[in-house]
Amino acid sequence: MHDSFVHKGKRKILVDYLRHKIGISDENVLSAMSEVPRHLFIESIFEDFAYEDRAFPILSHQTISHPSTVAEQSELLQVKPGEKVLEIGTGCGYQTAVLLAMKAVVYTVERQKDLFDFSKKKFRELHLNPRFQSFGDGFAGLPTFAPFDKIIVTCGASVLPTELLKQLNVGGKIVIPMGPTDEQILYRFTKTSPTQFEKEEFGAYKFVPMLGNTNH
Repeated sequence: MHDSFVHKGKRKILVDYLRHKIGISDENVLSAMSEVPRHLFIESIFEDFAYEDRAFPILSHQTISHPSTVAEQSELLQVKPGEKVLEIGTGCGYQTAVLLAMKAVVYTVERQKDLFDFSKKKFRELHLNPRFQSFGDGFAGLPTFAPFDKIIVTCGASVLPTELLKQLNVGGKIVIPMGPTDEQILYRFTKTSPTQFEKEEFGAYKFVPMLGNTNH
């Protein structure tokens, strides 16, 4: 698992881009992005381009998100060290690694078995330790471990999964892309009381669709 000075240099350039061109200002996010070796989460044929702001194909016809998307979602989450974060859609594990570098206590769910296996192996190789990693339906969340301070959904949902809202602490936030499969809007919901939420909208994105039972 090689992380060279060249890779570190490319990450520095990426972080400068995220700071000055994308407008990411959360130093916790920028520090995490400079620390996590993105090239180790993608196929080696893409390694030279790992620190460009591009998505790449991964297993199960899924993609690793653009670094700017990972940074923006992470910033919107407003993670504080030690907070319990539920991630829906582990994917290749890159977003998980960023959250861990931000000192979050991460619980993560993936419903594609080959991606679950890939990320589990990758975490072991990189000595990364999410608190809990689950293979299953992300729409169901992880009620056993609820409530969570923050929830991040890394795949597009057609509707807001009510089961996830139930598993959020009052004062907690969920960042989720919602909309039709060709384009989603990124939203942040803040739970202001057991039954009320404040909704914010952050523009259009393209995420892979969320799979599972949408009737929760």
